[in-house]
Amino acid sequence: MLRRLIIPGLAGFAAIGGLLSYTAFAEGGKSSSAIVVASNELATVLAPEELEQVGERESFISAYRRLTESQYRHAIADIFGDDIKVEARFEPERREEGLQAVGNAQLSVTTSGLEQYYSLARSISRQVVSAERETDYLPCDVTSSKDAARKCADEFVQEIGGKLYRRPLTKAERTLTLTIWDASAEGKDDYTQAFEHALTSLLISPEFLFRTEVAERVDDSDAFQLDAYSKASRLAFYLWDSPPDAELLEAAARGDLNTLDGLSVQVERLLDSPRFDLGVRAFFTDMLHFESFETLTKDTMTYPKFSQAVADSAREETLRFLIQHLVDDEGDYRDIFTTKKTVLNRTLAAVYNVPYPSREEWTTYEFDEDTERSGILTQVSFAALFSHPGSSSPTLRGKHLQEIFQCTKIPDPPADVDFSKVQAIEEGTVRERLDAHRTDPTCASCHILMDPAGLALENFDSLGQFRTLENGDPIDVSADIFGQEYSGATGVGEYMKSNPQVVSCVVQKAYAYGKGRKNDYREGQFLNSKTEEFADAGYQLKDLFRSLLTDPKFYEVEVPEGLSARTDSASLTTKAPASGGN
Repeated sequence: MLRRLIIPGLAGFAAIGGLLSYTAFAEGGKSSSAIVVASNELATVLAPEELEQVGERESFISAYRRLTESQYRHAIADIFGDDIKVEARFEPERREEGLQAVGNAQLSVTTSGLEQYYSLARSISRQVVSAERETDYLPCDVTSSKDAARKCADEFVQEIGGKLYRRPLTKAERTLTLTIWDASAEGKDDYTQAFEHALTSLLISPEFLFRTEVAERVDDSDAFQLDAYSKASRLAFYLWDSPPDAELLEAAARGDLNTLDGLSVQVERLLDSPRFDLGVRAFFTDMLHFESFETLTKDTMTYPKFSQAVADSAREETLRFLIQHLVDDEGDYRDIFTTKKTVLNRTLAAVYNVPYPSREEWTTYEFDEDTERSGILTQVSFAALFSHPGSSSPTLRGKHLQEIFQCTKIPDPPADVDFSKVQAIEEGTVRERLDAHRTDPTCASCHILMDPAGLALENFDSLGQFRTLENGDPIDVSADIFGQEYSGATGVGEYMKSNPQVVSCVVQKAYAYGKGRKNDYREGQFLNSKTEEFADAGYQLKDLFRSLLTDPKFYEVEVPEGLSARTDSASLTTKAPASGGN
């Protein structure tokens, strides 16, 4: 019975036996709306068809996004301390249009996923309210009089609830949580469990598990704006991969975030914080498909140096390298494809076959100018992730080079393709084995996009180790890429650095990452202007993020397609609740 009481906030979304459905919010109304920068700098005047959907509402929910695993973990650490253990296996995230940030806007919570969230919430609550920590979070003694404890509970719910929900609780939410506290406190002299249950109800609420973006009407006009707390969350999760801190929430409460000047002040503060590193790590973890490290395997007979430590180190190397180059050194984004510098530990030094010149756990290392190591494409992360367990794959590398860095979608191969010749890895070189596909008209149109750059990276095996031979035969790393001749990884790096599509792609992904939806073709002019600003600023990542986050279009209100003028919110599909549980 108490368990059903703890999670009533989910009733409007799903119940224990149900499945959340947010497909109504996946696309949203888009560019028929117009940004207004006159009476209200960040308001959007809705088109007639959108106003018809909105009806007489003063506000509506424009989007939901499920917290990622890292956002969840950062939220718990920020609010309760990094000593709180978050021990759980989170449900998989969904990748759409090259980004999980886009796919997460369409994610639901399954029955098993909700059970996991519930178990995790109980574990966190027990730790927070434990005898060792209760004085850190509870403004009272849990064994005090019931009246004193109830007053304390009210303060606790308002403070912690506001941090978890990333906005002040409504009167109904506060009352509901205190009802749970009352039910659990009945007949008790120690109210520890009552605080645990109240906190569990907050942690299992959709208002915590999902980022809810609310649009509000501006005065009595046809214009709407994202409310200040929605803007605060969008800023904080973008730049810090974490919920808004106290200062950002206070700025939202004052209304500062409803002006460009107020927004700019907070954007600068967040960009200047050491926590900006977390946001950069999260962005590139998504862009580079680093969730694939969770399932990365290699044939250890062929690659005896491979281990989980190598996989973990490879992921960390690339993220540290990007932070150092783009944030610490304020480097040119294009140079990530050509620089000889990286960040190593002892584990990776063995794979790269170089001496480790430091006693520290990690150190900056610069490869010799005459080596083929050249930027991110020759790091273990890219080489290993986009290869087969027992062999390299020019096709996989070329495909992901196109999709990740150039925003060119490569279609899946036809179902009846014969891979037998390519998979015969015991003889000859992969270039020879791929000839069959490049000369087959059915395959050639895609392979001509993927294979040239991938073949130029063939000096690096499936683990990213350098080699010059394959099955005893010399490896040819020449490449003809759209009529230009290049050689080896250094050549591919120069091609990528000089390719304007690489620059426009990172701008497109940075915008879609923040908006949580795919880019619309009607936004092309806006994205082109941001690409030009990026170039004018010397291709520096901070300037790109600043340019996006201080532009009114980034906060444009979008009406979800499922919104109906006859209802209070977009339709949500749920199934009947399951019975049972305490």
